[in-house]
Amino acid sequence: MRASVWPGTIAADGSPIRMALDHPDRIERLAVLDILPVETVWEHADARFALGYWPWSLLAQPEPLPESILAASTVAIIDNALGGWGSPSEVFPPEVRAAYVKALRDPRHAHAICEEYRAAAGIDRPHDCADRDALRKIRVPLLALWSAQGPLDSWYAEGPVALWRQWAEDGSGYALQGGHFFPEAAPEQTAEALREFFHTVERGFP
Repeated sequence: MRASVWPGTIAADGSPIRMALDHPDRIERLAVLDILPVETVWEHADARFALGYWPWSLLAQPEPLPESILAASTVAIIDNALGGWGSPSEVFPPEVRAAYVKALRDPRHAHAICEEYRAAAGIDRPHDCADRDALRKIRVPLLALWSAQGPLDSWYAEGPVALWRQWAEDGSGYALQGGHFFPEAAPEQTAEALREFFHTVERGFP
């Protein structure tokens, strides 16, 4: 994989940093959207995090509690995410909202989401700490984009770029307008930022 774009979500997804650390020969550039490294998020967790990023703790609980909550409150959870995470709800047409609801109502999908959060609260942390203690960093250029209206822009005094540079040798980035779902709210600006970052990457795969 010559280039990798990792769509950020509020999800506890440690896959981009893990892929870049474990397989540096397979990635030339990495873009991450509205996320921070998992261990960084936990180290900076506070009351704002507990309330604003509630999926990190709730969905990490043992099975079947989180899966049952997702199944029983699917519509309310989707409405909260699409309308309450800083992006205008009107950027999501009815068919997109319906697709989110349908996916979350699939027990396999809901379970996979919860497993992701369980990993972030469990095995991902010692893996990340071991790499940091060994001074292993992401070697490829990394671009971090985040919401100008979201927690990444206001909660962390160091700023997202400084936090990513603790894990990456060559980190850069900036905020975009549009809330957490800025790729949907500002698709042209997001696409332009990614095109500019990846302009030196050859097309295609080896």
